[in-house]
Amino acid sequence: MSTYDPPLRDMLFAMKELGGLDAVLAQPGHEEVTGDLVEAILEEASKFASNVLAPINKQGDVQGCRWNDGVVSTADGFKQAYAGFCETGWNGMPAGTEFGGQGMPTLLSTAVLEMWKASNMAFSLCQMLTLGAVEAITHHARDELKRLYLPAMVEGRWTGTMNITEPQAGSDLAAIRTKAVPEGDRYRISGTKIFITWGEHDMAENIIHLVLARLPDAPAGVKGISLFLCPKFLVNADGSLGERNDLVCASIEHKMGIHGSATAVMSFGEGPGAIGWLVGEPNQGLACMFTMMNHARLNVGLEGVAISDRAYQQARQYALDRVQGKTLGREDAPSATIIGHPDVRRMLMDMKARVEAMRALAYYTAGQMDRAHGHADSATRQSAQTLVDLLIPVVKGWCTDNALAITSDGVQIHGGMGFIEETGASQHLRDARITTIYEGTTGIQANDLIGRKLARDGGVAMKRLIAMMSDDAAAVGSHGDAVLGAMAASLVTGLRALSEATDWLLAAPGREAAAGAVPYLKLCGTVIGGWLMARAADAATAQLARGDAHADFLAAKRITAHHYALHMLPEASALRDTVLHGAATTLGLSDAQF
Repeated sequence: MSTYDPPLRDMLFAMKELGGLDAVLAQPGHEEVTGDLVEAILEEASKFASNVLAPINKQGDVQGCRWNDGVVSTADGFKQAYAGFCETGWNGMPAGTEFGGQGMPTLLSTAVLEMWKASNMAFSLCQMLTLGAVEAITHHARDELKRLYLPAMVEGRWTGTMNITEPQAGSDLAAIRTKAVPEGDRYRISGTKIFITWGEHDMAENIIHLVLARLPDAPAGVKGISLFLCPKFLVNADGSLGERNDLVCASIEHKMGIHGSATAVMSFGEGPGAIGWLVGEPNQGLACMFTMMNHARLNVGLEGVAISDRAYQQARQYALDRVQGKTLGREDAPSATIIGHPDVRRMLMDMKARVEAMRALAYYTAGQMDRAHGHADSATRQSAQTLVDLLIPVVKGWCTDNALAITSDGVQIHGGMGFIEETGASQHLRDARITTIYEGTTGIQANDLIGRKLARDGGVAMKRLIAMMSDDAAAVGSHGDAVLGAMAASLVTGLRALSEATDWLLAAPGREAAAGAVPYLKLCGTVIGGWLMARAADAATAQLARGDAHADFLAAKRITAHHYALHMLPEASALRDTVLHGAATTLGLSDAQF
């Protein structure tokens, strides 16, 4: 099992050159956040991720969580790691200062969260769900609920969950049956929820469940869903814990991956009904949930980045260490490590290039979130928010889809040893598999992209982005540098494919457009990733010309970006053709012919 070495230099490069770190720090509210502080935070997070979380990742996978009569025990070391995580302030770092958080920029938090996810994805889910609940409560709950619950949740003494899915209601939220019956200023909740991440555990003294349920007079469908706060233990007026609420973990799932995280079946109201309080307005539960959606989907996309980087690091180290066969062209030399084999090098370069493009997209989007939230100019805020809305389904869908291929390549580089659990390579593949499913499948992300995002404004936002990328391609190709010129030419071809696919989708009938939605999402990710890699190579070239001390890193950045342009960007034309012509076969069979 490999160690985890956070790629701080690449993180900082992506934050500064692509995420716009300097501009983010110059915004109101970040006056005390300096470049030196950013680097210090990343360095300390790196130590915690490498020294505390990574060593218990395998333990969490092998031991998993254990359920006994409603009580869930975490794997050895998780409880102690979580206590240290909270004591050092990491849990509340991304949260606002009003209730005890540090209010750090999303761009900085994104880099830190990548380290938690790469070092121990199962562990990181607890904080992710808690902060999502904090965001929903902050925006929609009444002040008394905020006062009682948020300080302890931000601190990490209490954790949070989202209770959405039911046995009969997966992605179809209109089918939710959980009930909420008024009782004075509170409600009695009854029903069963499944797939509840960290729904029960022994790491915190209380768990705050946000539950989607229906009021007695609620209209049918998604317009009749409300959001409720149901604590595991009721909370007294002074913030102390009261009696146990009428909710229980009925079981935990036996899963393919993320074994260190309990995925619970939660039963509400086996007795008189679990006590809960309304969050937001009646029948506006989905609107409350969408408040946290962009951050949640960014963070799941970031899981794709993180687990891919962890798989790449392990495969790279194995290739450097594993002696097997002779290197081509050096047959007279002794047997060498497999990193000398051209096909192993190809797979490693594919992994490295895709990971860096994925990180670039996630960090760029995080920087735009900061602009949308805190820029002094309202027009700039609105423009950034429009771009964030457009990019979020791409971050979530493309990064997680790539993660499946990257972690699979990690196993392939190990050869037969990759198929053996002891090496740990297969854990990354198993852990990655859920990322394309939860928080909205790739198909749901793609439908969101072509429906809510592309069709809503007639493609204006996408065409504006394409124009911006085209301008950057021209600039990158104008320097007289052969490598940059080749990258710019490849990007121009990719942009043409994206533009043609966009125009076709805007005119296509709904069912045919939906058939091309996932290829279009992949096309967007491929081209936008290529754009950001070209910008990265351009910045690296400029830094090399100035005599930057990190010459090896910058030279590698140019080569990696060039590899992306040669090996990944050409996929854009095939994806365009699939969007334009694929519906004929996708929709061609009758149900019985499948």
